[in-house]
Amino acid sequence: MSPKPVLHTVLSPKLLDIYDIKNSIVVVIDVFRATSTIATALYNGAQRVIPVDSVDLCIRMGKETSGITAGERDGKVIEGLAYGNSPAEYPRSFIEGKTLVLTTTNGTRLLHLALNNSASEVITGSFPNLTAVCDHLIAQQKNVILGCSAWKDRFNLEDTLFAGAVINRVKDYFSIHCDSSLMAADMYTLHKQDMLQFIRKTTHWHRLAAYGLEADLEYCVTPDVANILPIYHKGNLVLL
Repeated sequence: MSPKPVLHTVLSPKLLDIYDIKNSIVVVIDVFRATSTIATALYNGAQRVIPVDSVDLCIRMGKETSGITAGERDGKVIEGLAYGNSPAEYPRSFIEGKTLVLTTTNGTRLLHLALNNSASEVITGSFPNLTAVCDHLIAQQKNVILGCSAWKDRFNLEDTLFAGAVINRVKDYFSIHCDSSLMAADMYTLHKQDMLQFIRKTTHWHRLAAYGLEADLEYCVTPDVANILPIYHKGNLVLL
């Protein structure tokens, strides 16, 4: 019987370079709100999402692709871009068939770090596509890195909660000897019945709720409301 693949949880992009991610699937997690928005846009028929790590590149790619430019810094739409980072901004009636060019504070940076460190595959995960992520990881039988985007390199609760939700479902298929994974799984198990209350304790909740984004944040911890799998392919996030 072949050994099980290995799963690790990386709690911040700052820690990524101490893990060997070659030939691993990296799950980029940015629950509030980039990876929730990516899943929602693709679920609602976006042709592709182009993740970029700078505003200037976002504007340029928007012009080159006739795409919709989107991004926020500290909860506000960036000057020069058309839309923000709210899943609610991308209903099917608006986004279907279009290209979304997205820049975010944390998630796109982690995605590019993963690619630069020779990940075999990069997908994005959030509660809205929890089952799709778990089913894919089980089916692929490869080593996995659950990569939390954190907040400006600082640990955050919501990304770690999602890592715990994934581990809770896939743990029988992986070898997990990793304290950050153990912590994530225990934290999710402890709070899965009171998620909407627990997320109100997070610093990100306080930061974004100040802009009236409470409904956004509750959507972002709702499982399987946009249950598709975004995978990075030739510069784009597309449906698998």
